[in-house]
This record gives sequence, structure tokens and C-alpha cells, in this order.
Amino acid sequence: MRSPLPFATRRVTPATYRRITRATLASLVFIMVTGAAVRLTGSGLGCSTWPACEPDSLTPRSASDVHGMVEFVNRLITGVVMLFTAAAVLGARWLRPERPDLFRWSLGLPLWVMGNAVVGALVVWLELSPVSVVGHFLLSLGAVWNAVVLHERAGEPPAAGGARRRLAIGAVVDACRLLLPAAALVVVSGTIVTGSGPHAGDERADRLDFAVGDVARLHGIAVILFLGLTLAVLSMARRGDAAPVVARRLGELLAVLVAQAGVGYTQYFLGVPEVLVAVHVLGAALVWIAVMRVWLALSEPVPATGDAAAAPGVAAAAPA
Repeated sequence: MRSPLPFATRRVTPATYRRITRATLASLVFIMVTGAAVRLTGSGLGCSTWPACEPDSLTPRSASDVHGMVEFVNRLITGVVMLFTAAAVLGARWLRPERPDLFRWSLGLPLWVMGNAVVGALVVWLELSPVSVVGHFLLSLGAVWNAVVLHERAGEPPAAGGARRRLAIGAVVDACRLLLPAAALVVVSGTIVTGSGPHAGDERADRLDFAVGDVARLHGIAVILFLGLTLAVLSMARRGDAAPVVARRLGELLAVLVAQAGVGYTQYFLGVPEVLVAVHVLGAALVWIAVMRVWLALSEPVPATGDAAAAPGVAAAAPA
């Protein structure tokens, strides 16, 4: 007899689920760029309230209201992103063979998006308060972090009892730990520059009470420190203190970071043109992803039938 709950017999292969997680991650980065576009086009208050665009209308009152339409379309894109996160949850639930660890990680994605939607409402109600806008951006990076972990774990075989073995010596692992706060310092200082700069999202919006030049220089110093640390860790990894995958991902981080720094300095000297600001937002997401990929490459799961020996030339096994 046919099951009354057809979805209960659904099966998702690991390869298909990895495509789902990749698409979900891409959607979370995309909404960061479209969110920046709302601000860069001066459409931050295109809708005067939330969740409806206007007190008496779900949508902008007129299709000719460009700012209203830009803000409203961005809200629709948020809904699409929520569907992607739902697909990640359902895909993890239907994944065969079962992976409870992936299902647990997937549950965080819709929570991040819903939480950020609430913060988005606060951004509107507080008329683009710089602090609320900064919070909105940082929560977006939190969702990206969750999606990166889910995507990377989905590409790994299940571990025996959750055990993992290191792919780098302790000194490299410790140095990579410093990459995370260094990246966070760069991101947060960058949001302060943005909150003090000319692209507020609306002429009525407040700005942080900092001189743009001063905070931009501090942001630049944070970038230089991050770049120097990345070069140092990459040198350690390439001399055999880490598995090749760690060195490769550190090289990817270096490339993305150099490109991002180039965009940052160019936009500063060109008077912060909108297009380059949008590219810089995309770059911030890519740098964050690259840092997370380095961190996640520092260990690998111990297969159920494998031994716990470390990879050649690196430290002994260590559980995650």
C-alpha cells in the first residue's frame, strides 16, 4: 500500500545534498550584496515599515517608486533565501545514509535568517541607525559561517564517534586560531568605516561620529596585520608543518585578501564609488569564507574503519 506520507520515503544522496548546501551558501552571500545595494541606492527607507512596505500596503504604493521597489525586492529575496535554508534542513533530514551531525548544523540556518529579518525590521524602525545596520551585516556573516561549516562537513565522510585527527602541528593550529580574531577585527573595523562614510542608505540616516579618514586608516592597519599573519602561517604550512590541503587553503585566503585590500584602497582613493563598495561587501564575505575553510581544513574525520594516525609529517591524532 502506498505510504500516506510520501515525503517520509524521500532519499537524498550525499552528492545532491552537497549541491543543496552550496546553493544555500551562495544565496546567503547574494543577499548580503543585494542588501548592500539597498543602502548604496539610497533605498534603505524605501519602505517605511515592516513587514509590510507601507502601513496600508504590503508592496510599494507605486511601481514608479524606485526606492520602495528596491527595498521590497530585497525583502522578497530574503524569502527565497529562507526557502534555500529550508531545503538544507529537509535535505539533511532525508539524507541517506543518515547524518545527524549535518541535520543539527542545518537547523541553525533558518534561525540565522529569521533572526536577521527581525534585525532588518529594527533597521527600518530605527531609521537606519548605524549600530543596527552593523548588527544586520554581522548576523549575515554568522549565517555564512553556519553554511560554510555545513557545506564542508557535507563533503566529508561520517566520523567514527565524531573523532577527528589533526592535519597540522600544534603551532600551525594555534596560529590559525589567531586568523579568526584577526579577520573579525578587519570586518568590524570595516563596518565602522562604512557606518561613518557617505553611503547611509538615506539622507535622513545618522552616521557614526568618527572621521572617515581616521577609521579607514585603523581599518587599513588591521588589514596589514591580517595579511602579515596569513603570510606567516602560509610559510609554516608550506615547509611541511601541515597537510597540503591546509597550505592550499591558506594560499586561497591570501589571494582573496590581497584582492579585497586592492578593492578597498581603490575605492578609498576614488571617493568610495557605489559599485566598488558592493564589490567590497562581496569580498568581505569571500574573505570570511576563506578563513573558515582554512580552519575547517585543520582536521579531518577518522573513518569508522580507519585508524587514528595523523597524516604524514603532522601532529598525532586529536579529537575535535
